[in-house]
Amino acid sequence: MHAQAGMLASTFTCSHEGVESYLVRVEARLTKGLPGLVIVGLPDTAVREGRERVRSAIRATQCEFPLRRGLVNLSPASRRKVGASFDLAIAVALLAAAGQCEQSSLDGTALLGELGLDGRIRPVAGGLPAARAAGRAGIQRIIVPAQNAAEAAVCPDIQVFCGESLEDVVATINSGFDRPPVVFDGKATAGSVQQSYDVDLSEVRGQPAACRALEVAAAGGHHLLMSGPPGTGKTMLARRLPTILPPMSLQESIETTSIHSIAGMAGPGPLITTRPFRAPHHSTSAAGMVGGGNHPTPGEISLAHNGVLFLDELPEFSPRILNLLREPLQDRRLTLSRSAGKLTLPASFQLVAAMNPCPCGFHASRSKRCECSEAALGRYRSRLSGPLLDRVDMHVVVSSLTFGELSGKPRAPSSRAVRERIVRARQCRNERQHRETADLVAGPLATMLRQAVERLGLSARGIRSIVDVARTIADLDEADAVSSTHLAEALQYRRPPWSQA
Repeated sequence: MHAQAGMLASTFTCSHEGVESYLVRVEARLTKGLPGLVIVGLPDTAVREGRERVRSAIRATQCEFPLRRGLVNLSPASRRKVGASFDLAIAVALLAAAGQCEQSSLDGTALLGELGLDGRIRPVAGGLPAARAAGRAGIQRIIVPAQNAAEAAVCPDIQVFCGESLEDVVATINSGFDRPPVVFDGKATAGSVQQSYDVDLSEVRGQPAACRALEVAAAGGHHLLMSGPPGTGKTMLARRLPTILPPMSLQESIETTSIHSIAGMAGPGPLITTRPFRAPHHSTSAAGMVGGGNHPTPGEISLAHNGVLFLDELPEFSPRILNLLREPLQDRRLTLSRSAGKLTLPASFQLVAAMNPCPCGFHASRSKRCECSEAALGRYRSRLSGPLLDRVDMHVVVSSLTFGELSGKPRAPSSRAVRERIVRARQCRNERQHRETADLVAGPLATMLRQAVERLGLSARGIRSIVDVARTIADLDEADAVSSTHLAEALQYRRPPWSQA
């Protein structure tokens, strides 16, 4: 393993862009000249500063830092490299070029990790998506920090090894990876996933209509807008929606974990097994909501993928930000076009929004008188565009309750009981989709639907939404066909909230 002048060594690592990772080849060459280290390949400041971390980490081990001119190339050189996760791969490539690390063992190996000055390896963001990207590229194994090992081992296409320090990693490579890789039992995890939440639907008193709307929305994955005076329980209801949604599949858990891992928000376990609930403040920026930036990162809509995006006080959000939601609400994904190319972010979330009916909050309230002028009402409602509201499948009013109603009303059913009904409804939907041929619009309910369309002035999207909600209600009843009762309930969810006040 003795170095020759001008010897070239290489290994692999991964970089992130949006919610995806891609493979980066790390090439290191030692040549004659004044000692120094140059990193090329569009590195950002954190990557360039890694020169000092790598130098100090190597000197903290039994290895010797090569006293020659070192050149490191990160390929493809046309894509910007961001972050400190390149440290470990750069250090190992330099040691391989100096003959202190076995190059033959590095073939088919990727490394990921930030180095401390003492040579210890620190955790990084994106362990799971990096392992998935390396596996797709045909890499046989990946070495990650110990804290990222359980997460990365979720990927079945690659062997995962971990290390506490640079010296530990070099010893593993030089031994030919004679230690067993980290193993993840995906089947056991998928079968033992338990929905654990701090809240439950049974804590809700009163509001049976709103609870019913929440159940219908959960059964069909429909977007929901709740309107009502302050303190009526809109936020309380929204925060209980994830507790009645079906458990995530293993594939959904992997997708969700990958997104949160890249954002540096991975959970304590190897997989995120509960559906995300994101509730951004109305002052959130456009990049914070939909993602992007100089180095594209996932926004709130991607962090809510496979879960719930809750927008409280909906009219307080910037109309520009609300209108950015049109595409993901329709297509379940978002495409960002930049000068460097296009980036597609996943956005299959369920929108739940809450709003007051007017600026003071008491329009048509039974407890207080509204003091808003007609002009103020018009300005308030105009902040929600027609195209945005047209994409919201269900609108429901959450009315204020008296003390007697709150103390006398029974509690809502438990989240577990409602979730079981929703799971059965989705099973019915899957069975129906395989055998269904009749179209509700052309069936015996066409007259009833036509009259409602003319009265409400619905668009083609609105008609499709009513049909889908009606079928969801039929699935909850485990009915073979949609009845007039199911269609009537779906129609009452389609009126704008202020027309129901």
